[in-house]
Amino acid sequence: MVLYIDTTINDLIEIGLKEKNKFIVKKKVISRRTQAEKLLPIIARMLKVSKFKLSDLKGIEVVNRGGSFTSLRVGIITANALGYALRIPVRGEKEMAQKVKNDRLGFIPVKPKYDSDPNITVKKRKH
Repeated sequence: MVLYIDTTINDLIEIGLKEKNKFIVKKKVISRRTQAEKLLPIIARMLKVSKFKLSDLKGIEVVNRGGSFTSLRVGIITANALGYALRIPVRGEKEMAQKVKNDRLGFIPVKPKYDSDPNITVKKRKH
């Protein structure tokens, strides 16, 4: 079973569980600038309600392009951390079908692909 994570849609988290590339569970949760706080509890609740455990996961698929700088990174960081902790492969959404050569630990982190440079500075106000 594969855990699917998408935090690239503004104010929304989309997660799901896939078997053979088909969703068996899919959930969307409104999350206005609280994706970092809500993502792991939502995953835990979805697994519990579906009667699955983290140990049932064989991989993680994460959307790794689009969205805002921060929302994109929240999903990728969470996917990479879970994959590393569970020792399961993590791949970007479009990379799931590709075979990736594993490093000596059996884990290669997904890297974000930005559509534009991040805008993380505050513009100065004119007085």
